[in-house]
Amino acid sequence: MVTLRAAADRGRSNQGWLDSAHTFSFAHYYDPQQMGFGPLRVINDDRVIPGAGFGAHGHRDMEIISYVLEGALAHKDSLGNGSAIRPGDVQRMSAGTGIQHSEFNHSPTEPVHFLQIWIVPDRAGYPPSYEQKYFDTAEKRGRWRLVASRDGREGSVSLHQDVDVYATLLDGADAVEFAVRDGRLAWMQVARGDVRVDGRPLREGDGLAIDEPGRFRLDGAQAAEILLFDMTGSWRAA
Repeated sequence: MVTLRAAADRGRSNQGWLDSAHTFSFAHYYDPQQMGFGPLRVINDDRVIPGAGFGAHGHRDMEIISYVLEGALAHKDSLGNGSAIRPGDVQRMSAGTGIQHSEFNHSPTEPVHFLQIWIVPDRAGYPPSYEQKYFDTAEKRGRWRLVASRDGREGSVSLHQDVDVYATLLDGADAVEFAVRDGRLAWMQVARGDVRVDGRPLREGDGLAIDEPGRFRLDGAQAAEILLFDMTGSWRAA
């Protein structure tokens, strides 16, 4: 089955300094039909005004990916890491047995737009850890670039779960395909722009859940940036 999760149907939260759209249930937004997809638990589409952000707070037993689309996100954590995350960067923080971190808009004048993604690990109790890597635009233009994986292959950041995360940039005549293998799940998130999937139009913020094998083609894009999650189909929430 292929199921659309339309951008307009997402949960919304606007606190003035933070405008957030929740693909799945998060914080004060709760929908028992939208509790995640396989081990993919959270996709928050966040926009933060200049100089504002999330103060120090804790996480446990979650793989957290920050993917910046515009601007820069400043990160600090209890492991001693501090960095600015910009477009092209993929940051992975494994919360494990417990970690404190903060995230702020790095700029005093420009907003930041980013996706915050949570993936449930294959078990609890990993030591907390941090990783950040940059992926050049040319590596994603008109092709899938692996940016996160269980084994960190092809220079991707590593995850404590059987999930491969790919990114692509498509525009005009660009086209890519992907195949969902038997026993796997896939989620496609349109981070920005427009695209067609097997002729079906998708807009910025739309997600597509796929729980059947098959080959899919993306084309007809207009300034699109897309993330694809290829996931274990055997995972079930506890």
